[in-house]
Amino acid sequence: MKKFINYFMLALIIPAFILTSCKDKTDPTPAVKGNFETLANYMTANGMDLPALLDGWVIAPLMKADGGIVEADYSIPDYNVFDIRSEADFNAGHIKGAINVPLKDIVTKAKELGTDKPYLVVCKTGQTAGRGTMALRLSGFSAKVMKFGMSYWNAQFDAWTPNIGDNALDSPNWVSDASATMPVNDFPAWETTSTDGAEILAAKVDAMLAADGWGVGSDGILADPAAYKIYNFWTSDDYTAFGHFSGAYQFKPISLENDLVAALPNSGDCYIYCFTGQTSSYITAWLQVLGYNAKSILFGVNKLQHTALDAASKPAWHHSYDYEFVTEN
Repeated sequence: MKKFINYFMLALIIPAFILTSCKDKTDPTPAVKGNFETLANYMTANGMDLPALLDGWVIAPLMKADGGIVEADYSIPDYNVFDIRSEADFNAGHIKGAINVPLKDIVTKAKELGTDKPYLVVCKTGQTAGRGTMALRLSGFSAKVMKFGMSYWNAQFDAWTPNIGDNALDSPNWVSDASATMPVNDFPAWETTSTDGAEILAAKVDAMLAADGWGVGSDGILADPAAYKIYNFWTSDDYTAFGHFSGAYQFKPISLENDLVAALPNSGDCYIYCFTGQTSSYITAWLQVLGYNAKSILFGVNKLQHTALDAASKPAWHHSYDYEFVTEN
C-alpha cells in the first residue's frame, strides 16, 4: 500500500513539473519602451514644438535708455546672465554680474538659482548660446540668447568680423532656383527603457549638451554641396532672392504637428543654416534632442553673402558696441 501511494504521488508530481518547466521557458511579455513618438507627443503637449520655442528666444544688448536690457553701469540685473565661454575667456572680461557656467552644467545651475528671474545666455558669437538657451527652455526655464554674444558687447571680444564675407559670390554651387520637393522619411529609431516623457526629455537634453561637433564651417559644403544633406531655414522668398547651396531644401517652418521634421534623414548627418548661424544652432539643438544627427553651418550666410544681406537689412553683423566689462565680479 505504501509503495502504491509513492507511485501515485510521483504520477502527480511529474506532470506538474513538466507544466512548470514549460511555463518557465515561455518568453516574458516585452517591456514597453519609449521612442521618438513618446517624446514628440510629450513636447507637443507641453508647448515645446519649435514654433513656440522660437518666440522671443534672442535679444540684443541695447541700453535701457534705448528700450533695452543693459543698465547705465553695464550690468543686466533683470536676468541671470550665464556666460558659457571658457574660464580663461571669462576672466579676460565679462558682463558685470555674469556667472561663468560650462555649457554641460547650464540646466543644473539654473535649478540651483530657480525661476525668480529669466536667464540670458552669453557666448562668443551667439551660436553656442543657442544650445544652452534651448536646453533651459526645454527644462522649464525662461531664457534668451544674447544676440551676437560678447562680440557685440565690446570689440575686444569680436569673433564675428573675421568670419563674415561673400565667399559664395561667383560660385557655381550657389544657386537661386526653387527648392526641390522635400523627402518624407521615417522618424529616428531610438528607444529608451523609460516611457515617461519628462524623464526621456531630461536625458536627451543632457546628451545634447554633452555632444561635440554640432557646428561646421561652410567652406567644405560650398565646395561640394552634393555630398551633404542641406536644409535652409528661410522663407521661400529669401531662399531664391539671396541664393542657396545647390540642392539645399527650403525648410521653414518646422513643426512636429506638420510633420515637416520627416524631411530630415532618420540617420546620417544633416546640415541646417540660416542668416547668422544663431537660429540654426538653436534649431539644431532641438533636433538633436529628438534624435536627429543635425549640425549647424557656422555664421550662416553672413560668411557667404554678407554684402547682399546687409544691403537688404537682413540679419547681418555690423560692429561691436563699446560697452564696459569687468575681469572680476
